[in-house]
Amino acid sequence: MTARRMIIGVSAFLLALFSTSTWAASGPLDLTATTAGYIALVVFVLAYMLVMSEEKLHLRKSKPVLVAAGVIWAIAGWVYVQADLAGVPEEAFKETLLEFAELMLFLLVAMTYINALEERRVFDALRSWMVRKGFSYRTLFWMTGLLAFFISPIADNLTTALLMCAVVMKVGEGDNRFINLCCINIVIAANAGGAFSPFGDITTLMVWQAGLVRFDEFMVLFIPSMVNFLIPAIIMTFFIGNHKPKVQDEEVELKRGARRILVLFLLTIATAVAGHILLHLPPVLGMMAGLGYLQFFGYFLRMTLPGSLAKKRLLAEHAGDKKRLERLGSVVPFDVFNRVARAEWDTLLFFYGVIMCVGGLGFMGYLAMMSEVLYSQWDATSANIALGFISAVIDNIPVMFAVITMEPHMSHGHWLLITLTAGVGGSLLSVGSAAGVALMGQARGVYTFMGHLRWMPAILLGYVASVLAHLWLNQALFSVY
Repeated sequence: MTARRMIIGVSAFLLALFSTSTWAASGPLDLTATTAGYIALVVFVLAYMLVMSEEKLHLRKSKPVLVAAGVIWAIAGWVYVQADLAGVPEEAFKETLLEFAELMLFLLVAMTYINALEERRVFDALRSWMVRKGFSYRTLFWMTGLLAFFISPIADNLTTALLMCAVVMKVGEGDNRFINLCCINIVIAANAGGAFSPFGDITTLMVWQAGLVRFDEFMVLFIPSMVNFLIPAIIMTFFIGNHKPKVQDEEVELKRGARRILVLFLLTIATAVAGHILLHLPPVLGMMAGLGYLQFFGYFLRMTLPGSLAKKRLLAEHAGDKKRLERLGSVVPFDVFNRVARAEWDTLLFFYGVIMCVGGLGFMGYLAMMSEVLYSQWDATSANIALGFISAVIDNIPVMFAVITMEPHMSHGHWLLITLTAGVGGSLLSVGSAAGVALMGQARGVYTFMGHLRWMPAILLGYVASVLAHLWLNQALFSVY
């Protein structure tokens, strides 16, 4: 498996925040207590059960959700036609589809850059460095986890998890048990690290952009987030042998332009973030501009390839390096569109299906109803903790959007609590977060739903401890409105 095999999945609704529409908004008809609504719920549950059974059924997860999305929206359309309100579901569907289209372009750029880095052998070089250093499996487990925790607040949890998993797949090649534990650890670390930064997760961005929590206030979640990561990591580390991966005397030579592509990737992220913050433009604009950066650089690499090869051949001939000459003879020009073509399209189709399913249920009124019941009949603390569990199944984005749309009267402490629980609650299941779903595709057959589920007790312990840490350390914020 390589970094190109990505599933971007349920929680990676990276651009929904910047849309003017809302998935949680219901249509003019409340279908939550109707036969049509119940059928839609059953269809969604059945589809999700098939998704969770992918490991045993060997059925790609995009298939059931694609059908479920079609059925759910068809049910809504039929009901509205009968009520002489034809056209209303169509507009709602188009709004949701627009959100997906923006997100797909955003993700394609990110995937293209990661594939380009993989093709330029960046991950091979990092793996080779780790192996040559003689790190044990336990050390590698902690290194990748800590890197995921501290990089995700800047690069977002999804991108960070993909990068770290690519390294783990290279270092632990052949040891499926080690890779599975590392992937679980990376998912937990990336989600926890993303919870204490406005840029670490889409839910934190939503709360920050809505003006509910100030930028500096997110840092009070650092210790609770660290607790969430450390507890399951400490438990899992006892189940990792302290042996070392097979030493390979391998010197990996980065292909030409590898470092510059990495710089362009960082520049692309900076362009997207700056464009949104300073110019209030959708991040997809900055990402697509970044794809232009890569295309121009690809053109430069192609045009200068003959001269570069000639110089390298002269050096290799003078050094008598026959192996290097052979490698130079197999060099092919860098092609951006080859990187785009190698994207995991099953991922994007699965993502489309999930977005449309959740959007259809929200249009029927279920998400608003769920939030209404929680905040009307429960206290805010209990509701926010429960939503953390719910976000592991439904996804934290529509849940958070529904909460923000309702605007329940809560203190800063409670808004930070829902930010924490929605962010780290997704770690409870592999399908509960963008990082988890992405790694299920990247490490297909090794990191699985059931493999993650076996460690749920340890992850749950970390979830409970992080909530208690926040309630104890930041209790003063629960009186600030």
